[in-house]
Amino acid sequence: MSRLLQPLSPRPVDLDPTSSTHPFLTAPFFSPLLFPNLSSDARDHCANERTFLSWLRLSVYMAIVSVAIMISFHLKNEPTHIEKQLALPVGLLFWVLSFACLANGFANYVKTVTKYGRRRALVQSGWKTQIVFTVVSCAIVAVCVLLLSTNAKQR
Repeated sequence: MSRLLQPLSPRPVDLDPTSSTHPFLTAPFFSPLLFPNLSSDARDHCANERTFLSWLRLSVYMAIVSVAIMISFHLKNEPTHIEKQLALPVGLLFWVLSFACLANGFANYVKTVTKYGRRRALVQSGWKTQIVFTVVSCAIVAVCVLLLSTNAKQR
């Protein structure tokens, strides 16, 4: 019976800094990872989790915007012909960017936790994060300009 309940109450995994195994691939898989708190490690872990949750929140927001764009959501008036034509490509673009944000946040989290386990973490953003964030922000600004310009032509 205890074997059946093991996934519900797993034992913690104590990570050894000299170990070469990946912390997310050690059994049991759904167990808490224990790190020695020698300096500011607890603060850094919490900051890393908050960063991942921020990427997750951005991903969810972009997925919601993607769905709203694809169904041509309007409160007061009907969408124009141009907006109907652009709804699917722009919605798919936001959907792909949503998954890119989620993947980037998760990869950054896993990489940082792995380095924390080996006591070699340097808290900074990499070039991949900068590229994803630049592409996402440029897409948001471009869609805002596009929608404002089509709205201006309509009036």
